Order: sequence, then structure tokens, then C-alpha cells
Amino acid sequence: MATSSPPVWLITGASRGLGLHWARAALSRGDRVAATARNSSSLDPLVGEFGDQVLPLAFDVADSAAVRQAVGETEHRFGGIDVLVNNAGHALRGAVEEVSEEQARAQFDVNFFGALWTARAVLPGMRARGHGRIIQVSSYGGLVAYPTMGLYHSSKWALESMSQALAAEVAHQGILVTLIEPLTFATGLGATAPAVDPMPEYEPVREALMAGMKDAPFVTGDAATTADALLAIVDAADPPLRVLFGTGGIEPLREEYDRRIAEFRAWDHIARLAQGVQE
Repeated sequence: MATSSPPVWLITGASRGLGLHWARAALSRGDRVAATARNSSSLDPLVGEFGDQVLPLAFDVADSAAVRQAVGETEHRFGGIDVLVNNAGHALRGAVEEVSEEQARAQFDVNFFGALWTARAVLPGMRARGHGRIIQVSSYGGLVAYPTMGLYHSSKWALESMSQALAAEVAHQGILVTLIEPLTFATGLGATAPAVDPMPEYEPVREALMAGMKDAPFVTGDAATTADALLAIVDAADPPLRVLFGTGGIEPLREEYDRRIAEFRAWDHIARLAQGVQE
């Protein structure tokens, strides 16, 4: 990514986990970062370490007006935004029936609508400058769906489809979109999620899921090691639309999509029947 001055990043959820490591990586190489969090004091360590390279911003990504204001402040301070990293999010655990209406809406407000509002807010400036990178932090759960994670996964599936459409819409404007799908990293993602009231009817499902995870090929990674991978994606001349962060995910993903195609084929007579084709 070529710019005439150090690139400017806007990273949501930059006070902990992946966002914090990514902000430090960008700042350490001389880039400038507008770092966001719900609580401005949680960004004090970044400001103390990197000074004026950091613009700390406290707002809720679900508030579209606050998002637009933060983007405006960043553009006024640094002259524009070259890289948006939509990282803010939380992972709500609970069976579909266990999740309350408020919890379901909050999951989508942060994971989907927060990314939607922020991406929309940076587009005019990126378009005017003829370049930009939008990094959407999805999840391996944006490609598959496991029981007791339905609302979290559905928010990421929504992010996936919106971002794929966005990538096709803005590519001719010099704006590139990449979906990052992390596997398992120690980030505290679920720490800020509200707890559901568990129903005993779903205990067998939870137990089966935990038992199955013991044989999963995923290895919990160190969030700090993802920083080099993120910089490589941001700097790539022709970045992918989707990229996994972490190992062990490709084969289970291949099996998942093979099962889908096999089921479509097995029930193709119904697809044909819906078209009025009698066998």
C-alpha cells in the first residue's frame, strides 16, 4: 500500500486482544492510528507509548452518529484514513432459544451493524483519495455454524455477505476489502458478552460440542503473532477477499462445503420439482 506519508489506520476495539496487538504493530513501524474503545482510559497505554501517533477515540460502534463523528475527527487530525480495521466485537454463547431478544440485537449491533456503519463512514474519504483498505474481522464461525453459537455465527455470516458485496461495489474506486477469519486465539472475545440463562434441554448439546472440540485440529494461538500477518495483508498489492488466520481450519472447512454440495445434489430432484420438472 503506497502513500506519500505514513498510513493512517482506524482500528475499532483497539484496547485489548487482536486490536491492541495490531495497533502496536502499525504504530511501531511509524504509521498513525486512530484507536477506538468504549472507554477512553483503556487506550491510555497506547497513548503513553506512542504519543501523537495515536488518536484515542471513545464511542460505541453501534451508534452510527458517533461513528461518523469519530471518522471525521480522524480525517481532520491525520488528513484521511488509509486502513479501516473493523475489529470490535463479542461472542455470545447460547442456544438459539436461550438468547434473549436484547442479547440477540446487541450481538448484531456490534458485530454486524458496527462494521457496517464504520465501513460506510470511511468510504467517501477513501473514494476521494482513490485508495483504501477495509479489513473486516470475521471469524471461522463466519464460514461454519456450531450449536450454542448460533447468534454469534449469524452475525458473522451477515458480515461475510455484506463485505463480499461491498468488495465488488468499491473495487473500481481503488478500495480493497478483506475478510479475516481467525480460528482460535486467546483474546478474551467472550469476556464482554452477556451470559444467557442456560436451559437444561440443551445440556446434551453443550456436552457433545465440548467432547467434539477435544478432537478438533485447532490450536489456540497467541494473538500477538497475528500482527505480522495483518501487516502483510494490508501491504499486499492484491489482497484476498478472505483469509484464515491460524492453522488447522482448511480440512474441516473442505469437509463442511463438501457436505453442503453433496446434500444439494442428493436433493436436486426437489430443486427440479420446484421448477416444474417431473422426474
